[in-house]
Amino acid sequence: MTALLAARVVKACIDTGVTLATAESLTAGLVAARIAEVPGCSAMLRGGVIAYATDVKAQVLGLDQESLEQVVSEAVASQLAQAATRVLGSDIGVGTTGVAGPDWLAGERPGTVWIAVFDARSDVTLTSRLELKGDRAAIREGTVFASLELVLALLAEAGE
Repeated sequence: MTALLAARVVKACIDTGVTLATAESLTAGLVAARIAEVPGCSAMLRGGVIAYATDVKAQVLGLDQESLEQVVSEAVASQLAQAATRVLGSDIGVGTTGVAGPDWLAGERPGTVWIAVFDARSDVTLTSRLELKGDRAAIREGTVFASLELVLALLAEAGE
């Protein structure tokens, strides 16, 4: 299911001439990895940054310290998506943050996830809060699936 969705994202990006990059925390590169599994993705995938640790989010991607005080948040997901476009020179950025579990993080229970997709061409950001169930693998895969869906929604909203 995720493989088919990734293939749709690759095709949509290639057909519209846009590039994509990721800045991933919770998913630790899985969004970019799923896209990279699709033949021809090199025409649209710029790369990804795994920013698992909070200090990496600040030092490498330039996220502001105030937002990072609540690392599982819409603000952090949005900043990650924006940073992906800035740091990696892409049109579209994907950001993921959340709690894979089994422990709570920053007052949030496992399965609490924020994702964002940013279009640097139009300065539009779409975000979504997820409440996923399952173990770490299921939460991370669910996040990848939802992130790919959000990319397609952004492209559709842009009329592409």
